[in-house]
Amino acid sequence: MSNTDEVEDSSAPLIEHLAELRTRLIRAVGAFVVGIVLAFIVAEPILEFLLAPIEDTLRDLGDPNPTLQYTSPQEYLFTLFRISMVFGFILAFPVIAFQLWRFVAPGLYRKEQNAFLPFLIASPVMFLLGASFAQFVVTPLAMNFFLGFADISSIFTGLLMSVGGNIPAGEALPPTGGLFTEPPVDSNGVRITFFGKVNESLDITLKFIIAFGMCFQLPVLLTLMGKAGLVSSEGLGAVRKYAMVGILLLAALVTPPDVITQLILFTVVYGLYEISIFLVRYVESKREEKLREEGYYDDDEEEFDDPLVKEFDEEADK
Repeated sequence: MSNTDEVEDSSAPLIEHLAELRTRLIRAVGAFVVGIVLAFIVAEPILEFLLAPIEDTLRDLGDPNPTLQYTSPQEYLFTLFRISMVFGFILAFPVIAFQLWRFVAPGLYRKEQNAFLPFLIASPVMFLLGASFAQFVVTPLAMNFFLGFADISSIFTGLLMSVGGNIPAGEALPPTGGLFTEPPVDSNGVRITFFGKVNESLDITLKFIIAFGMCFQLPVLLTLMGKAGLVSSEGLGAVRKYAMVGILLLAALVTPPDVITQLILFTVVYGLYEISIFLVRYVESKREEKLREEGYYDDDEEEFDDPLVKEFDEEADK
């Protein structure tokens, strides 16, 4: 066989892999497009759902008719497109993950397939848990902090106006219910109120959802790395203080500049880090148990001996 024939034979599997990759990508992109169309059909109800924490906060502060505005003709449409992109990917993720699995699985052993598949299933579940936590816990707290702070500022401004002489001595202070209370007629101060924009309000909510959804992937990632032998529970415990600093920096980067939200994110992610250590320790114990059953693990030794090293040492002793 000539060298040309050898080159052609070796390139055939590569061409087959590229053709397979193209097919999987086309199907994944097609599912993504279908997901975008389906999400766009219900984009307005999704928008109302995402903005519900802001609406509830405004009603609690005294606004009977919460209103958000947009300041350019295309802003509302682009907001719906943005929602369609995010939720279209969520709808299409099972198909995308299945196509990824079908492309990768033939190159894995049966044992590796059984080890990888649970993590592929756990990843979207943990993302949904993180997104739900952000929507129902973090976003309401953040909106209460931001808008409630403005409400307290308005009350404080009313007190200063009464002390400064804008309200005649001996008369009762006008009601200061916050941002949405009608100001006194004889007030010379500037009324501060909230005119929220749709895209900016949605931006905060989506950042929370994506940030917490990604942070909830930490146990999945570290457990998978532990199963592959890339990390150990002892090593993760040894760098715990560095992990705390890294989580604090992460919380400062992915959340708005308020201490409450950053503390919530830090507490949740650090809790997930501790859970990851526990899961990695569990994986290690299952691995040691299996090796003990196969006779590769010596109970008298504190550290795990690699089977190949142990066999080499036995040959050397002979």
